[in-house]
Amino acid sequence: MGYLRFKILVLFLFGTSLFGQVKNIGLPEIRNYKRTDYKGGTQNWNIDQDKNGNLYFANNNGLFQFDGSTWQKYPLPNSPDVRCVKIDPSGKIFVGGYSEFGYYKTNSKGKLEYVSISKLVNKQKIIDFIWKIHLYKNEVVFQSFARIYSYKNNQLKIVDAPDRFQFSFQIKDHLYLQDISSGLLEYKNGKLYPLKGTKIFNNTEIWGMFPLPGDKLLIATLNKGLFVYDNQGVKPWNTEANSFVKKNNSLGGVAFKDKFIVLNSVLNGIIICDTNGKIIQHIEHKKGLQNNTVLTSFIDNKNNLWLGLDNGIDFINENSPFTYFGFSYGISTVYASVVHNGKLYVATNQGVFYHVWNTPFREDNFSLIEGTTGQAWNIQVIDGQLICGNNNGALVIENNHSVRTLDNRGYFGFKKIPNHPNFIIGSNYNGFAVFEKGANGWVFRNQIAGFKKPSNSFEMDNSYMWLKKDELIYQMGISSDFKKFSTIKTYSNLSNTLKGIGSIQTLNHTVYFQTNNRFFRYSQDQDLFFEDQKITALFKDIPKIYSLKQDSEGNIWYIFKESLGVLSKTSNGNYRNIVAPFSSLTGNLVNNYLSINTINPKNIFIGLTNGLAHYDSQLLNNSVRKPTAFIRSFSFPGDTLMFGNSQNTFEKQKIPYKSNRVKFTFSSPSYENIDNIEFSHQLEGFDDRWSNWSPITIKEYTNLREGDYKMNLKARNGFGVQSEVTQIPFTISPPWYRHFVAYFCYIILIIAIIYYIRNRIKIKIRKNRYYETIEQRRLYLERESKIRKEQFDLEKEIERLKNDKLQTKILSKDKELVTNTLQIVKKNKILKGIIHKLKDINVDSFDESTKFQFNKLNKSIVREVNTDKSWKDLEKHIKNVHFDFLKRLKEKYPTISPRELDLSTYLLMNMSTKEIAEIMNISSGGVEVSRYRLRKKFGLNKKENLTGFLMSI
Repeated sequence: MGYLRFKILVLFLFGTSLFGQVKNIGLPEIRNYKRTDYKGGTQNWNIDQDKNGNLYFANNNGLFQFDGSTWQKYPLPNSPDVRCVKIDPSGKIFVGGYSEFGYYKTNSKGKLEYVSISKLVNKQKIIDFIWKIHLYKNEVVFQSFARIYSYKNNQLKIVDAPDRFQFSFQIKDHLYLQDISSGLLEYKNGKLYPLKGTKIFNNTEIWGMFPLPGDKLLIATLNKGLFVYDNQGVKPWNTEANSFVKKNNSLGGVAFKDKFIVLNSVLNGIIICDTNGKIIQHIEHKKGLQNNTVLTSFIDNKNNLWLGLDNGIDFINENSPFTYFGFSYGISTVYASVVHNGKLYVATNQGVFYHVWNTPFREDNFSLIEGTTGQAWNIQVIDGQLICGNNNGALVIENNHSVRTLDNRGYFGFKKIPNHPNFIIGSNYNGFAVFEKGANGWVFRNQIAGFKKPSNSFEMDNSYMWLKKDELIYQMGISSDFKKFSTIKTYSNLSNTLKGIGSIQTLNHTVYFQTNNRFFRYSQDQDLFFEDQKITALFKDIPKIYSLKQDSEGNIWYIFKESLGVLSKTSNGNYRNIVAPFSSLTGNLVNNYLSINTINPKNIFIGLTNGLAHYDSQLLNNSVRKPTAFIRSFSFPGDTLMFGNSQNTFEKQKIPYKSNRVKFTFSSPSYENIDNIEFSHQLEGFDDRWSNWSPITIKEYTNLREGDYKMNLKARNGFGVQSEVTQIPFTISPPWYRHFVAYFCYIILIIAIIYYIRNRIKIKIRKNRYYETIEQRRLYLERESKIRKEQFDLEKEIERLKNDKLQTKILSKDKELVTNTLQIVKKNKILKGIIHKLKDINVDSFDESTKFQFNKLNKSIVREVNTDKSWKDLEKHIKNVHFDFLKRLKEKYPTISPRELDLSTYLLMNMSTKEIAEIMNISSGGVEVSRYRLRKKFGLNKKENLTGFLMSI
């Protein structure tokens, strides 16, 4: 749909006019470029434009290039001051400065390189300043004060001035020069020919020459005014323009569309006049120029005007259907405007101002109507009377100065009451009031009771007054005597599916209610809102609107997103949507006050926050032509390529992987609405889709992988028109480790590794088999050793068990031996008792034989007792058997006595106390005492078993 609207707009504009014209109403848009913007010198002497739309400025600090986005500086060698610039069809940029002239051309990387032509001049000749450059036939002519230098086929031809040149001018196929003593000269075939009757200019300087109808020449002098030359003589051009030049001095100018002439001045800016000398526009410092001294003027490829000033550069958007009345005309924010009795009235935040409305429009300030100072909300004509809704009240303005107050309350606006031509209703700060038309005009009648809320948005139909307030629609019925509101009803929605209220407006004498671009009417019979499909269809493809208004021509104006559009009514009753021309007004419209005053298609006034805009819908706006998008530079570490100078195509670039960080800068030399130019880009091979539209002119990509890429760029101007796609292909080489040679090496290496690994695996398998055999042998030997060890342990255990059994047997034998020994001891004790008793027997009474037998028996018993060594053998045997025990006990308890050792041995043998007492020849109590002492020496408590302790040693 956007493309369709564009085509309709272009057809419409081309159908109205093929050529624009200079408007004489208001001021065109003026944009200032200060020296801080382009970072150069103050004075700008000359301007030219290349085929890509880039502008070049000859500045006293070098040559400056402007592409709509960025400024580039190109200084001349040995001469920072550049006085002239001229671009030939091949793209060479010829420049001239002090003692230096030559040209810039693009090198293989698109950068501008300087080639000096002045080096062909004999070094003994002083060149001085080069003031003018002309592309004359097949020559390039450089003009200084002393001579001209004709450059052709890399050869330089010099023509000296008869006396001293001033300046030179090319008119179509003729090249003219002024000499201070010979008048005007024409350069032909390398020679100079004087023009008849032109020595009159010897006492002044000629700064400009322009073609006039009838093969006449208009000559602009510095201080003598304007003259016309007709090949026979010279005569003054007695016109408005001549009076201006005589007063302000001329610094030349430029012809504009073969219909107009721009004249630069020293003291008062510029004027644009027609070929009859009538001033169409006068633009100077108070109207927006940075200063009043204009050194040069230039018409670009879209018929816009560029001025090189004594300090700065100015752009004047002459190729626009808009002009403006702003601070230079003495007005500020405009809420409404109207033409009445030959005057243009505007309601502003400072009061009501007026200006004479005539043709041509006189350039002077608007005048304030006394008595209206303050906020003026509206100005309108009702039945021939000019009524103003003002903060000071309802005012009637008569004869531009007489003000009659109808009511002292502040008013927003007024509307007629349907079917009651002598009554109007006004919206004021306290509600609504009624005014009645009497013999002397409108008079205040009464305030309507029942509603005291202020509102500036209300409409009237045959039955009700409708207003929007607090997100509600109020339906208000007025009593027959207009004294009060008889009914008040509110609506928060227009239907069950739509929430909220957008706006209320009257279209074709019918009140419509709008929300989300859907339009409804009210049915009184059914008491409901129903949708008007026909009106809704008009806004189907339009962004959400906030307010709209129908003008006197039937056009419907609407506001969306702080922008303006119009449904222009055609002769067949259809509507054509126009949006593009109004983009320059975006953000400058007055909120909630859509001020459109359509006098006729050529004169439409639009209220702005900073003044008043005049719109001529019949003027062609060449800005709707497709813009051109340029990728101005393509940078990567190590190099930069420039595009858009003259050479636009390059070979596909191969970038090493180490430089895989790239940066692009963009431009679109469209200067009419430069703040609204946007770009969209896509890097094929990296981006999946186009980027969002953005005014950013730089894009950088980092860490790109190897591969083929293509940078695509398109631009969109402020009118929504898109450019063709610009493309730059490039390739990023892979890193060495991802190069095809590297991959070949990788394959060879992989094969070698596989071969090596295969051999290693084979060797490993053989080793593993060998180690497995060794391991099996080791395990077998370990198992055999373990078996042997287990067998040895078993034998030792058997030996131990045998020893234990033997020990047990020994202990048993010891016990038996001790028992036997004790029996022997008892026997010996008995025998001793017998011996003792035998001693008591009186042997004297025995006979000798008996006595002999008795003595023999006694001796035999004594000998048996004395020869018995059982106890000593027992003691020796016990010590031998328990030698290890006694040794361990002695080592653990060195202080133990031999008797205690014997006791410990008897206890170990589990002998009873009685047995121990008998062996040790002590009483049983003595044994207990010895046991107690032994326990104490061993450090045993009462609960510990002494025998068990001894057995553990």
